[in-house]
Amino acid sequence: MAITDKIYIKNHQQIASQLETSFPKGAFKGATLDILFQGENLAKLDDATQDRVLDFATDFMDCDCEANPHCGHPEEKFVRYLLELRAQGLGPDAVVDVMGDDYMLYAYPGDVLSFLDGAVRTLEAVETLADVDGRSDAASDARQKREQLL
Repeated sequence: MAITDKIYIKNHQQIASQLETSFPKGAFKGATLDILFQGENLAKLDDATQDRVLDFATDFMDCDCEANPHCGHPEEKFVRYLLELRAQGLGPDAVVDVMGDDYMLYAYPGDVLSFLDGAVRTLEAVETLADVDGRSDAASDARQKREQLL
């Protein structure tokens, strides 16, 4: 299961009440994206929530794909965001706090830790395979990225 399947909307019930409709708690669920980013629904949200939703849309949903927001690019951008937070030295608890402050999202720190561990293991594998294939530039790049996550 992808980490984006484990990212949830903070204050979900309050937001659902403001919108007078129900929608999934998962931030990247199709129905959630459809409901939160419709103009008439966005206007129903209080100012603080509206600002966070707009920040999320600006940072992750800015894409020219016809299938936007269901094209996969928001998830890819969010994964990069999580990796950048870790590269800045934040641990799983701090990552969860920052995503809550930035976008009113939450996740369980254990899920973030598992994701980060998986990213490190994947980079180790890339490094090893690149070394075996004689691609020292790719191995060095993977090593550098892995070390940023440790």
